[in-house]
Amino acid sequence: MPSDAEIKRHKDKTLASEFGTTAGASEADLSRRAFLKETIAGGAALFALQSRGAEAAQQFGTNAVPPSQTNGRELIDLSIRDASELVRQRKVSPVELTNACLAQIQKLNPTLNAFITVTAELAATEASAAEAEIQRGKWRGPLHGIPIALKDLFDTAGIRTTAGSGVFKDRVPTEDAEVVRRLKAAGAVLLGKTNMHEFAFGGSSLVTYFGGVHNPWERAHIAGGSSGGSAAAVAGRLCYAALGSDTAGSIRQPAAYCGIVGLKPTYGLVSARGVIPLSWSLDHVGPLARTTGDIALLLQAIAGYDPEDSASLSMKIPDYTAALRMSPTPLRLGIAREFFFDSLDPEIERAMSQALPVLEKLTAGIKDVAISASTQEQLRSTVRLAEAYAYHAKMMATSPDLYQPETLARLRPGANVDTVTYIQARRELEHTRRTIGQIFQTVDLLITPTSPILPPAIAEFQGDRNGSVDFVNRNIRNTSPFDVYGWPTISVPCGFSASGLPIGLQISGALGHDAIVLQLAHAYEQATDWHTRKPLGIG
Repeated sequence: MPSDAEIKRHKDKTLASEFGTTAGASEADLSRRAFLKETIAGGAALFALQSRGAEAAQQFGTNAVPPSQTNGRELIDLSIRDASELVRQRKVSPVELTNACLAQIQKLNPTLNAFITVTAELAATEASAAEAEIQRGKWRGPLHGIPIALKDLFDTAGIRTTAGSGVFKDRVPTEDAEVVRRLKAAGAVLLGKTNMHEFAFGGSSLVTYFGGVHNPWERAHIAGGSSGGSAAAVAGRLCYAALGSDTAGSIRQPAAYCGIVGLKPTYGLVSARGVIPLSWSLDHVGPLARTTGDIALLLQAIAGYDPEDSASLSMKIPDYTAALRMSPTPLRLGIAREFFFDSLDPEIERAMSQALPVLEKLTAGIKDVAISASTQEQLRSTVRLAEAYAYHAKMMATSPDLYQPETLARLRPGANVDTVTYIQARRELEHTRRTIGQIFQTVDLLITPTSPILPPAIAEFQGDRNGSVDFVNRNIRNTSPFDVYGWPTISVPCGFSASGLPIGLQISGALGHDAIVLQLAHAYEQATDWHTRKPLGIG
């Protein structure tokens, strides 16, 4: 395991490329010419954005507001829906929003370590272009001019995409991932690439070439993973939303740990083309944001058939935002107490006991249901291990020293999964996805806790940055079955521990019923105030 000094050096090197500091940058990783280019470009971009914010009243009309607040609230605290409406009305400029996010990144990223790469110059260009288009009456929609971030496994043309690994520390794709292309078409502004557990193979976001991610609610605790940087960036107001990937819970678990909303859509609804894989059969792409309404806006932009993605499904894409306005009263809820409610942390158990009556009042009622979840982890683990090894085998053979040791230890056993075992597991996976949905004949949605445990302290990971066997098993216990099923599943905030750590509630629906999942999540959100709270000390 790398020493603290080595981790700090990697982190300092990353911050050097982000904010133009020379801390820890070596000639091997960052040439003087490249360093100067990054410094000049990043500094010039931030200065230009600050200048543009000061000129907003002249450039964007007399209704423009100061860059620090609008309607009495900080710009960075706005939901996408509210920020978008202000942008559409030309009361706030995309330049102001981008400026606010870049300032927040500069303020908090040194402690959160949520970003690997910050694309300040690109963000400045895109924000100015969005502003100009909107001034000409060419508003593209609710994501136009909204600053977002991407987990650093989404290919971005001309921008390094590392998957949190030294193996790919200098990898620069030539094409965008399909979801990145769709976000660009929607007019979103790219702030940069977020930190993550190396190659998405873990749930702590501490096993990364660029140093571990810290939880905005309590810096001494993990943010979860593998999309830990995306969750921390959203919770810390470093961006308005981010994309993540989910193979065992890597969107929903960090969302729960960071007190935000995270959606794993129906398998195949969102293209995974151009996304560095962990397991092709289980990888899901989805959004993280601070409200369900914002999740709906993002899903609307990225969902849809991709003929070049073999896992992509052709299905009708509804108006997800319109679904939020529908009453949840007719919905029948099922509670899978066996397995999912076993051995809960007492504070999570208390939060769930308070949340269930709220859900019952909102809907047609709740009843207990049984679902065979206990056998799914072995199935998922076999498929994931074989597919992960297939992707990494050649790189492990040629450059094993570039991997984090914990990742190598997880990948290498994949060589022992024989062809017969993999084919049988893959066949069982398909059978499970076709039959498990029978539960929705008697209920419309399934309710569970997102995680049975609270986000642990980073100090607990000193021996193994992946965490203890108990942590690894319990961390994804409640999330991983839904990657096997392929169901749409969302995590929404439902409370806090006595020490102020967030707790998440999980809502799952039948294949293709993402809109109904969003409908109930939004209704619960409107009936509670958990989503309105923010970490102390983030501004």
